Amino acid sequence: MIVNSLSLCYHNKLILAPMVRVGTLPMRLLALDYGADIVYCEELIDLKMLQCKRVVNEALSTVDFVAPDDRVVFRTCEREQNRVVFQMGTSDAERALAVARLVENDVAGIDVNMGCPKEYSTKGGMGAALLSDPDKIEKILSTLVKGTRRPVTCKIRILPSLEDTLNLVKRIERTGVAAIAVHGRKREERPQHPVSCDVIKAIADALSIPVIANGGSHDHIQQYLDIEDFRQATAASSVMVARAAMWNPSIFLKEGLRPLEEVMQKYIRYAVRYDNHYTNTKYCLCQMLREQLESPQGRLLHAAQSSQEICEAFGLGTFYEETTQQLDAQRAKLLARTPEEAREPAEDASGVIKMAVRFDRRAYPPQITPKMCLLEWCRREKLAQPVYETVQRPLDRLFCSVVTVAEQKYQSTLWDKSKKLAEQAAAIVCLRSQGLPEGRLGEESPYLHKRKREAPDQDPGSPRAREPALSGELCKKPFVDLASGEETPLEGR
Repeated sequence: MIVNSLSLCYHNKLILAPMVRVGTLPMRLLALDYGADIVYCEELIDLKMLQCKRVVNEALSTVDFVAPDDRVVFRTCEREQNRVVFQMGTSDAERALAVARLVENDVAGIDVNMGCPKEYSTKGGMGAALLSDPDKIEKILSTLVKGTRRPVTCKIRILPSLEDTLNLVKRIERTGVAAIAVHGRKREERPQHPVSCDVIKAIADALSIPVIANGGSHDHIQQYLDIEDFRQATAASSVMVARAAMWNPSIFLKEGLRPLEEVMQKYIRYAVRYDNHYTNTKYCLCQMLREQLESPQGRLLHAAQSSQEICEAFGLGTFYEETTQQLDAQRAKLLARTPEEAREPAEDASGVIKMAVRFDRRAYPPQITPKMCLLEWCRREKLAQPVYETVQRPLDRLFCSVVTVAEQKYQSTLWDKSKKLAEQAAAIVCLRSQGLPEGRLGEESPYLHKRKREAPDQDPGSPRAREPALSGELCKKPFVDLASGEETPLEGR
């Protein structure tokens, strides 16, 4: 049996379950504070994650996975790096592996949702829909186990018959997963239906890997001591708590539940500190208040339309002002840095000098680009013209370019939406590495005065930009599509 070598231990653990809209960073950190050993993020869909870029957020000290519309899809921080498990919704092995590789350096484990019965998950063949396709389950999990450096798990529901359930979990075990979480209800059952502790126990008896029992919040888990009772009733290695933790995350605390007001204030502090969107903060607080939503404080929360108003409803107005001022000052300080202060170039093992940079058209005069500056510098120094090699990633159709100047290669580690933007980013890496001006607003570019300026969106070296007095055009290798491996011109794509 294959087992991932970098295993997160799943024996005798208290685990925060993956919960949509609840399992964001503030809730995960709060659960860790109160004694959870492992925390799962909410289910995130593979196609959505593959559109994201990994961004180091220096102001918040977080790593963000940001969608094209600038919405943060997944945010994590160093505090939880060795405890957080990334749960994805997927129905495709290759997409699942691409997502795992995208996040594996920032999480402790990878989990596949195979138990969610909601339509938003099942309609794409994900979640509980996978339970009817064991071959696909096996392919997804085997691909992940072989292809990622993190331990792989999955979360399932039980099948209509015990025999079918045991056959499935044994097949899952053979893929090499590190553990399996079992929600002890069938696909069509809801929280009001009793959890099948006997089925979870049969699974635990049949497998050699850790079994994580889930589904006990309604009937079994009201306080900390109940978690151990549920574990014993199911003979599981560990227990995963969902709604009982959503209602009060201090359920993980050995000393017993803390007052809800205290818990909510602590949650709000994390939400403000890590710039959680107010609608998500409000949703989670409403789940905690439950029957108290009609109280005066509940009404204030319901009416709140910003993080500031939420803080004021809980007596944290001063905290909000102080924290946001600190964050604004930190952002201003980071924005004031020069490009040289912000990013230091680094040469990797292949000899390519890389930096995390992106071309922002707004930072340059209308008729100046980094590619133009680099070309003019090469001409002035009597060097061969820059050669750009650009590839397109098939999963998300983003571009990356490597520029070669004087036999040295330069590349931005950030993928861009177009070939032109990727080439400009590569040129910026080269210029900054050499300490050369790149044409930004306010910079002196001594070798550009006498050049005839090109049109704003015109590529230097194109036929329209070429000057009769200057021979030759910018050297470019054919564009390569990573999906087919074929070299093709990019025009018209």
